[in-house]
Amino acid sequence: MPPSSQPIAEAAAFRSFANGYLREIDPGIRVRHALPDGPPAACVEWNLRSQRIAIRAEIRSPSLCGAQIFGRLWTRHLHEPRWRSVAPMRAIQDLLGEAYARVDEGSGETARGRELELLGRVLDSYRETARQLDLAREATADDTSFIGADRALVFGHWLHPTPKSRQGLASWQARAYAPEEAGTFQLAVFAVRADRARHDSAGSRSAPEVALELLGADAARVPLRPGEIAVPMHPLQAEALMLEPHVAAMVDAGVLRRLGAFGPRFTATSSLRTVYAPESPWMAKFSLPVTLTNSLRVNRIAELEAGVAMARLIARSGFAARHPAFRILSDPAYLTLRCPDREESGFETVFRENPFRDGAERGVATLAALTAEPLPGRPSRLETLLRHLRDDGTAPSKAVRTWFGLYLDCMLEPVVALYDAHGIALEAHQQNALLDVSTGWPRRGFYRDNQGFYLSESARPRLLRLAPETAAIAGLYFEDGEVRRRLAYYLVVNQIFSVISRMGHDGPVGEDILVDDLADRLEAMARRMTGHGRAFARAVLQGPTLCTKANLRVRLSDRDELASGDGSGNYIDMPNPLRLRAAARTEAGHALAS
Repeated sequence: MPPSSQPIAEAAAFRSFANGYLREIDPGIRVRHALPDGPPAACVEWNLRSQRIAIRAEIRSPSLCGAQIFGRLWTRHLHEPRWRSVAPMRAIQDLLGEAYARVDEGSGETARGRELELLGRVLDSYRETARQLDLAREATADDTSFIGADRALVFGHWLHPTPKSRQGLASWQARAYAPEEAGTFQLAVFAVRADRARHDSAGSRSAPEVALELLGADAARVPLRPGEIAVPMHPLQAEALMLEPHVAAMVDAGVLRRLGAFGPRFTATSSLRTVYAPESPWMAKFSLPVTLTNSLRVNRIAELEAGVAMARLIARSGFAARHPAFRILSDPAYLTLRCPDREESGFETVFRENPFRDGAERGVATLAALTAEPLPGRPSRLETLLRHLRDDGTAPSKAVRTWFGLYLDCMLEPVVALYDAHGIALEAHQQNALLDVSTGWPRRGFYRDNQGFYLSESARPRLLRLAPETAAIAGLYFEDGEVRRRLAYYLVVNQIFSVISRMGHDGPVGEDILVDDLADRLEAMARRMTGHGRAFARAVLQGPTLCTKANLRVRLSDRDELASGDGSGNYIDMPNPLRLRAAARTEAGHALAS
């Protein structure tokens, strides 16, 4: 790798790890570090008691609610006064050791094994980031299409200890199958006896018909025999499946045949296992033999059934007609194989509608791409948008606040309205949320992913009348308090706070003003709404804490978050920035009055 990639990738690794440590393990103390060559630096300091050392990190750009941007790092032994510079990866290793000492995850060899495993994933993520930095430098211009934005996440999730870790995907495979390298590939197609297929559809076309539509004009060339249907598969998953004994047995029995590569050339979206072709009316989401961040990416039967059930439920609710500035992308069909003594065969495939074609893909971006940390020396995607708007003569602060208000119209208002009216909450985190900014201004929001629905227990009778099948699907219904907690995390902490934080880092409006704007909007919604949405808005405004994802703690315990029951162990509480900001405003008002 070029030498210049190393320090940038190392700093990025520290940024994501340290932000998680700060939120989940120890908020540290804020100090000022005396410098010989300039004014004192604002810093956070952590005392690592188990190692008898301290680490100081310069905070180059603070955030009320999102990622801190760190600069120089120093360390010292607790019995010594002198601070010495320390490399980011060394600091990560020290913080990692302290994190294990504090959370007490196991003991002896077990804890040490987990610590080394996590350190290995941190290094793997660092190397992948460095590789992607080189690829990003070679790009001549930003692609403003849907897939261009989906490919743009060089640094990954800002609050994850291993944001770019991909165990099971070699670099030579990444050239074809990872989103950042824009590789394209045809799907591997199997023929299976129709009586061994399992499928469902919420639409007018059956899942086998959708599978053929996915293959486009090539569908006519697929050599199916009477009584067979086509099962498209991701090439990586196809190779892995051919080594499975239960698949080999089906091949030997003549139930299953591998036919070869067919259809248009697909490319990976930011989720890697969901693939997109600009001319296809469908995207497809597969299982993959790859561990991404915390989890082996496997489609479960319950998730497939939930996608179809939720497509029916949303369609019957009439929500779309009442909220034309927001669209839930449905996963209305699935296809897999029945295997004796196995709940999942490995062929589980979700078919997702694809509205991003025929010109509609231009100017649509995930919130994760818009708010991502930019490459050094470049503006963020969001700052680029706002610069163009200011070039049209709009005052900088007015452009930012107007943009933010329109964004809330597209994402906050409809998501809370869905919960208010129907008791349906969405896992609307920044990677699942997309925004049409083709004119520069937010015009329409989108939500994707069949894994991300939370249905209110108190709304169960009404929802069962619309979609009775939801009663039998595990992991759909939750108590209202838990629904509010998770919606607060995904919609507010993960998504909206990322926009506020990005705007704060980029300028020219401070985060405090945008937090106040968000609070004013939530207050207006609480007054206007009458159902679940009112309780949600009040909880976000007034609760002392908000729910946040415990990505670091999940990794410390080496848990697969997608295989951990109801997922309740994946969350912790954090101080509520909205409540803290309200208290600060009240205190300032009292000071002025006195």
